[in-house]
Amino acid sequence: MTTRTPESVDPLTLAVIQAALQQVCNEMDLAFSRSAFSPVIAEADDRSSGIYDRHTGALISQGELGLPVFVGTMQYSTAELIRLIGEGNAGAPEPGDIYIVNDPYLGGTHLMDVRFAMPFYYDGELFCWLQNTGHWPDVGGMVPGGFSAHATEVEQEGLRLPPVKLFKRGEMDREIYAILCSNMRVSEQRIGDIKAQAAALYVGERRLRDLIDRYGLDTITRAIGEIRERAATLMRAHIAEIPDGTYTSEAFVDSDGVVNEPLKIALTVTKADGKLHFDFSNSSPPCQGPMNSVVATTYSSVYLAVRHIFPDIPLNSGAFEPLVIERPEGTFLDARYPRPVSGCAAEVSQRIAESVFLALVQAIPDKVTAAPAGSSGNFALGGFDPAKGSGYVMYQISGGGYGGNADHDGLSNGCSTIGISRTPPVEVMEQYFPVLFHRFALREGSGGAGLHRGGFGVHYEVEVLRGEARASFVMDHGRFGPPGVLGGADGGPNVVKVHRNGTVMIPEHLSKDQGIPMQAGDRVEVMTPGGGGYGDPLLRDVAAVRNDFRMGYYTTDEIRQRFGVAIRADGTVDETETARLRGQAGPASRMTA
Repeated sequence: MTTRTPESVDPLTLAVIQAALQQVCNEMDLAFSRSAFSPVIAEADDRSSGIYDRHTGALISQGELGLPVFVGTMQYSTAELIRLIGEGNAGAPEPGDIYIVNDPYLGGTHLMDVRFAMPFYYDGELFCWLQNTGHWPDVGGMVPGGFSAHATEVEQEGLRLPPVKLFKRGEMDREIYAILCSNMRVSEQRIGDIKAQAAALYVGERRLRDLIDRYGLDTITRAIGEIRERAATLMRAHIAEIPDGTYTSEAFVDSDGVVNEPLKIALTVTKADGKLHFDFSNSSPPCQGPMNSVVATTYSSVYLAVRHIFPDIPLNSGAFEPLVIERPEGTFLDARYPRPVSGCAAEVSQRIAESVFLALVQAIPDKVTAAPAGSSGNFALGGFDPAKGSGYVMYQISGGGYGGNADHDGLSNGCSTIGISRTPPVEVMEQYFPVLFHRFALREGSGGAGLHRGGFGVHYEVEVLRGEARASFVMDHGRFGPPGVLGGADGGPNVVKVHRNGTVMIPEHLSKDQGIPMQAGDRVEVMTPGGGGYGDPLLRDVAAVRNDFRMGYYTTDEIRQRFGVAIRADGTVDETETARLRGQAGPASRMTA
């Protein structure tokens, strides 16, 4: 328990300030989405905002509307910016400056996640840093959208930016802007996202200044320290509930996009001395293709996985203090220049989180789910629209099923494990781009069977209407479906099909390919993974199984094979046959259908 001292902020004021700091971040996120040009930001909310310590870059607060995967990476990148400024390798900050950076090795993710960082001054003194990240649809590289499945070095993925001042004393540097536009597709659209990203920081600047004006600099400073300490204390309390011991797991990436072999994430979690220790040292070595993960993303993946398990932990650096992560040197989870990394944030991060779930479900099964879909479903389509006389880059993300848990079935068509992003409405995509969606529906049958089944993925099909284009995919869970736990079955794996000239092509790497030529009439079909099942499927309540059948989630054959329940032609349950299939009378006695 936190002990109050005479210098402590009273609990009510502390709670108000904590909520207010989060609200500053939320308003930055909302301003960013509402004014951005690109659908991936404006509709899908692929962005995040935060407040960071002026000395260390440590996270002070992040909004609940921002992507969780950025919780660690933006902290890391702020620390790197401060280091570079101190070394004289980045310009010293002045009021009105905004730095731009997307270098993955400086605390980034993939190159398309572009960070803006602004020093916040109060009464002429640097108080903290404000930062946001937005996913730009294109930053150059081998393929439209930047998701190059076959890249072997980071230069092939796009323009890499060290921290430079895009805005100097409030004015945008037109020369740097010209360099940006000369190195990316559909560059004339980027000014809308740039101004939106800067405007979001200005909103945060005003709101934070109002908050300090209201409570005073001393009170806000003390409150930030206490909030951090309380987050660490709460995390330690949760960790105390985990039995001491060592828990191991393995998760697999389909391939690196170049070598068609799976990559292994081998995790050992040790609970000891009130802390959780994470060791990934036995994971696969660095890979040739773009599925390497920079260390900032690896750390952040652990943070977000633990927060999935303990969602009441406040988002600040104190929550990370009891989590000890050994740097996974010599593995593909610690990418060094010039390793390609376009798949690290959207895909590898989710396999890392999955490994955390699979390890800790052994220790605290009542708090951890079976594996979720674990893929952002990155699909990029770039080409020329003759009707508009201009080029375009369409970037699509898609949901999938979450794993079942001790209390209920998994969520269907949930966002990726790492974020809150959602699929843009098909009507918006059809308005912006020369495409037509023939299907967008739940993927029946994809949820892994269990006492509590996994949620369902989605099944969509999109046609190119005009001109020529190129399609690229960086997805995952195509080789292996999301694992079930405690006797539950795996969820359905990811499926990609390209329909061209009456033929159907499945990528060699199943979930990864790039630069596939597309013409008018060609279609891309994607079936995203379902979540893993939790617990023995033969113990699932028969009424729940029958309801799944009524909803069309499973066929009669799937119901019989996966859950041991016999459904007659009229939709009723054959209780005698069900009891035989389940090998016991117990389940039949619970039949209410």
